[in-house]
Amino acid sequence: MARGSGSGRWSRQRLGFFSTMLRCNLPPETQKLISDGSVVYAEALWDHVTMDDQELGFKAGDVIEVVDATNKEWWWGRITDSEGWFPASFVRLRVNQDEPMDDYPTHLEDAQAGEENREGLGLFLGPGLPCKEQMRTNVINEIMSTERDYIKHLKDICEGYVKQCRKRTDMFTEEQLCTIFGNIEEIYRFQRKFLKGLEKNFNKEQPHLSEIGCCFLEHQTDFQIYSEYCNNHPNACIQISKLVKVNKYVFFFEACRLLQKMIDISLDGFLLTPVQKICKYPLQLAELLKYTNPQHRDYTDVEAALNAMKNVARLINERKRRLENIDKIAQWQSSIEDWEGEDVLSRSSDLIFSGELSKLSHPHARSQQRMFFLFDHQMVYCKKDLLRRDMLYYKSRMDMDCMIVIDVEDGKEKDFNISVKNAIKLRALAGDEIHLLCSKKPEQKQRWLRAFADERIQVQHDSETGFSLTDVQKKQALLNARKSHLAGKPKAVTRTYYDFLMRQKHPSLPSAVPRQQVFMLAEPKRKTSTFWHNIGRLTPFKK
Repeated sequence: MARGSGSGRWSRQRLGFFSTMLRCNLPPETQKLISDGSVVYAEALWDHVTMDDQELGFKAGDVIEVVDATNKEWWWGRITDSEGWFPASFVRLRVNQDEPMDDYPTHLEDAQAGEENREGLGLFLGPGLPCKEQMRTNVINEIMSTERDYIKHLKDICEGYVKQCRKRTDMFTEEQLCTIFGNIEEIYRFQRKFLKGLEKNFNKEQPHLSEIGCCFLEHQTDFQIYSEYCNNHPNACIQISKLVKVNKYVFFFEACRLLQKMIDISLDGFLLTPVQKICKYPLQLAELLKYTNPQHRDYTDVEAALNAMKNVARLINERKRRLENIDKIAQWQSSIEDWEGEDVLSRSSDLIFSGELSKLSHPHARSQQRMFFLFDHQMVYCKKDLLRRDMLYYKSRMDMDCMIVIDVEDGKEKDFNISVKNAIKLRALAGDEIHLLCSKKPEQKQRWLRAFADERIQVQHDSETGFSLTDVQKKQALLNARKSHLAGKPKAVTRTYYDFLMRQKHPSLPSAVPRQQVFMLAEPKRKTSTFWHNIGRLTPFKK
């Protein structure tokens, strides 16, 4: 992969509070070696989940060969055959740069088995970190310290900004305040309770003996309140950007910061911290588990807590993806001619699968070619225009909550008394409604069977986790779709400029340290959403 270049301009506002805190302090002589083009090694402190193919993904503990560090925020590195950009703040330079890469895992094994002498171990891990217990002490102290700082941070926002903004009814409506601050006050109340639990289980005299894993397990469902905040955060940034165009809001926000004696960071930088905080928990727990002996009383709870917080991050990430899709669903519906009945968003929030099938239904057992769109809870089918194949007409829909999916064997079908191939039958739980759907190839039939199973799993999961769209979210998506149509924009949804950039041979330097929003931390790269894969193949979206 070719290495790109970039301007290297970042502002504190762009970086945000959390990234500023994470920035590593490099020894001057090491920085000089890197700037001169020398190759050095760095160990990953946290997982870096790649957003695109220009960035280098890695897990905490991986060793990276640093090829280029001329830019202080983004470095170019290599792991085996993979190369790419990665944030410098996510790694620390190895103490012994002369040590071969192949010996690195051996050192870790020896250190954990206690076979390394104290002096050698001190050289490898750094001064003041002579053993695994000391490393666990450091991680525990960091968790406690950052948690106390975070509570102070939330308090400053709630008392310094929210409280003051509520007093100025001449400047802010209640709706604006909800958009800007979301449920941050609810998060503040929860985090205070969570900190009390941590303090209770924290061993001040011997921190490495602390048992804090149970605190995360006890509150794992409470952390889901971050989902609402993370989903609302982009709207908060948009609202703030509109307000700060007016000088009186700039002066007001600055006065709030000064009165509360907060550090010199803009409001949107402060509001980014909760988004980053929920990302940091899996990273901290992974580091804690790494330095916790299996015989330690806290080991089982820490291991379970790590999995629990990964699941929280995964849930928040999935909800964010679903909310991002509702605008696309509303735009899709607006492209369908002769639409009848309720909007898709009234019951559904995700497109599971789509494709063309032959449909037979009682009482007219006549084969009809239709385009089917399987959403959660319902399946919509449309007819293609005979002359304009890029146009779809709404025909009807099926309530998947009231249907049974049956895999039909090739041959004579008794309900329709005809020979079928690659067929699936949908039968109503109550009544005589029966639909027979036939695909052209066996592989397509199997893909549809998996899609029907996925739809039921997703509906059940949404019910268990309490996921649903609010009326405000539905109305806003439909309003955006109507505005887009009235503005004269084409119904076809074109591929984004981002996809165009991703096809270029020469990657460019990322424009900023990635905002640590929830992206399945400590997990392999998440499979990309199938929404555009499904929609993009359909003729209504081709110009």
